[in-house]
Amino acid sequence: MLAIFKKGLVDPPKELNSPAQLKPKHPDAILKHFLSANPSNAFSMAFGDKACLAYATPQSLYPSQQRLFGGVDDIYCIFAGTLNNLCTLNKQYGLSKFGNEAMFVIEAYRTLRDRGPYPAHEVLKGLDGSFGFVVYDAKAGTVFAAQAILLCDFCGQGGDDGGVKLFWGIAADGSVVISDNLGVIKASCAKSFAPFPTGCMYHSAGGLMSFEHPKNKMKAMPRVDSEGFVCGANFKADVYSKVNSMPRVGSEANWAIWGQEA
Repeated sequence: MLAIFKKGLVDPPKELNSPAQLKPKHPDAILKHFLSANPSNAFSMAFGDKACLAYATPQSLYPSQQRLFGGVDDIYCIFAGTLNNLCTLNKQYGLSKFGNEAMFVIEAYRTLRDRGPYPAHEVLKGLDGSFGFVVYDAKAGTVFAAQAILLCDFCGQGGDDGGVKLFWGIAADGSVVISDNLGVIKASCAKSFAPFPTGCMYHSAGGLMSFEHPKNKMKAMPRVDSEGFVCGANFKADVYSKVNSMPRVGSEANWAIWGQEA
């Protein structure tokens, strides 16, 4: 999976940029690299010059990690992983019992965006499984991404437990690149990349926050690779620092503006 968002549509933490003098690729080259690596099973969707989503269908009958793509009413989702309580969630939201994880995330996003009343972090805490997803709301021009808590440490394609891992980085023009493939991110973003923090969510209007510890501010810790280069930063909830109020979602404050005061 691959998502590329124009600078301004997504403004990532400044610590994601590495001071190393290595040039990342431009979005067109990144997309070309992804499609060429999956010549028989990949497709992409472009949204003008604002965003691009790409997805490669599994080539194995029994892939180690499920990957899904879906779209409804100009809301698109790329989902990696599995929700163990999907049947319960579909019933809770009044959705078809045959709907998959990507469709559930779209419908949950749309429900909370339009009607509330639950905050996004409360909904995400109710998802049981190992997952990572990216939602692009083409009408609202917003991006929402989240990564579940994992048992494994920093790795390329998840750990032995089958856990999903997302990565994000900065392209040559300042665009944000998100993928579950570490090789794609390294080849695309040079040293300006990092693991997407587990237990966290990002919204283009509200920034990065922990949904496991929503009252805590996020802090960045520089990451140094084996060659001594600073590679972006690791992000985690700061147990010593609190935010003034928890973001809320209701009839007047929804997922489109969850980082603002209701």
